[in-house]
Amino acid sequence: MSEKPISDLRRRMIADMTVRSFSDKTQHDYIRHIETFARFLGRSPDTASGDDIRRFQLAQVEQGVQPPKMNTQASALRFFFTITLGRADLAHQLARTHYPRKLPRVLAREQVARLIEAAPGPGLKYKTALSIAYGAGLRGGEVVMLRIGDIDSKRMLIRVELGKGRKDRHAMLSPQLLSLLRAWWLQCRSRGWLFPGQDSLRPITVRQLNRVCHMAAEAAGLGSWVTPHTLRHSFATHLLESDIDVRVIQVLLGHAKLDTTARYTHVATNVLRTVLSPLDRLTLPTESPPA
Repeated sequence: MSEKPISDLRRRMIADMTVRSFSDKTQHDYIRHIETFARFLGRSPDTASGDDIRRFQLAQVEQGVQPPKMNTQASALRFFFTITLGRADLAHQLARTHYPRKLPRVLAREQVARLIEAAPGPGLKYKTALSIAYGAGLRGGEVVMLRIGDIDSKRMLIRVELGKGRKDRHAMLSPQLLSLLRAWWLQCRSRGWLFPGQDSLRPITVRQLNRVCHMAAEAAGLGSWVTPHTLRHSFATHLLESDIDVRVIQVLLGHAKLDTTARYTHVATNVLRTVLSPLDRLTLPTESPPA
């Protein structure tokens, strides 16, 4: 392939994604998937046929590519063919892989308390970061991008800018979390990022937050599977077990679909135990004792 056609295609696709307000990460991932497809073809991807698409997806399966990645590849190719090339007929050739989704693993309340207390120091930086992940149900990427001005103590809300799907929303701010945030601010005195990195002009990274969470989980005697997202799962599950309406939890989590939030009904064991079976509502005839 010559450089010019590739450069033109990349420029057109980036323009198409920019107009639709795709995030930088999504644009990067989509371009990378189109490059993978182009390497497979050995020529420019705008010359692909339906048979090429089938051969590519079959090769991905044979190489052991997991379903989530295959579906992301399909989304990138579907956008490329439909929007950038105007070839919706090719997009119809793409298969989406269906696979069983595992239920989220959650911590008990006592385990969450142990995890937060085990957050490494010095200071309250990471204890506060993990407390926000659990206390407000934020994603790791949302925690690290918080600024001082996002904490609205008057309305007891946390402003989350450009969360997943590039949507703004408000998260809850509990009195206990506000108290911890104030104690942390007295230590850091930051005027910008709530959790500045070594370079105060930049926040800590998601990778750093994950590493700290793993360190706290190990110190608390919990499993290596625990991540900041586990705290978000636990937030949702514990609210559901406290009889908070699932639609309210949907708003707090920033889920576009109620079905996504409803997954937590499968792990909220306290709720399941309180449900009365319809069998117990029946009036069954009493059998006569044997003579």
